[in-house]
Amino acid sequence: MKQILLTFLLSASVAFAQPTYLYKVKLVQAAPGKLLELIDSYKEMMPVYAAAGEETPLWLRHSQGDQWDLMILIPIGSYREYYHPDRMAKREKVLRDQHQVLQKIADATAWQEDLFVYGPPVSALREAFTTSTFFHIEMFVALAGKRSELYREREMENAYLKALKRPENFIFVRDQGAAWDLFTLGAYRDLKHYAEIADVTEQEQELAAKAAGFQGAKFIGPYMRTLINKHHDTLATAIK
Repeated sequence: MKQILLTFLLSASVAFAQPTYLYKVKLVQAAPGKLLELIDSYKEMMPVYAAAGEETPLWLRHSQGDQWDLMILIPIGSYREYYHPDRMAKREKVLRDQHQVLQKIADATAWQEDLFVYGPPVSALREAFTTSTFFHIEMFVALAGKRSELYREREMENAYLKALKRPENFIFVRDQGAAWDLFTLGAYRDLKHYAEIADVTEQEQELAAKAAGFQGAKFIGPYMRTLINKHHDTLATAIK
């Protein structure tokens, strides 16, 4: 029975031909009036990751959209690596000295949820954060039986963006945790860069959409909505 369950869990986590680098994602909403205090407390924690031999998280501050204030992407690599006894012991040893900071974070937090996702290599994500300051995040809960098709739709949209010489989205797929099945992260130099899609002609959009496998540009959104139960959009800025 244990082997059957393990086989099921492994097959579920590799159901798509998608990235295999593991992240823990924290979505955090600050207590009223506590956002800047919360950010400062998390900044205090950032050097702690390096001291523990961990990758430093990448994080974003909500500009408009969803209810969370901060999205924190914590690179893990794999469960086997992250939960290796030696790595856990080193992490726990360093965290024991951070009780006061962790308490400040807890006191300044109104709501949070955690999600483990598979995404792109951390090197690619760090490169994007180095050259980008503005981000577009789309988060999805798929309809039953539509997760793989939703992933494929996201790939098609990346092909569409590539044809228009626009930045492609990083795709993250849920393994466990909060309800989101998938989210994408688009990285842009700034708000102006994000808005440049308005300069693309309708003819260019139509040709790119059909080349990517859509019926046409106007069908991209409606098709995506046949695959989802919930969809949240957020604009955010990088915290350096």
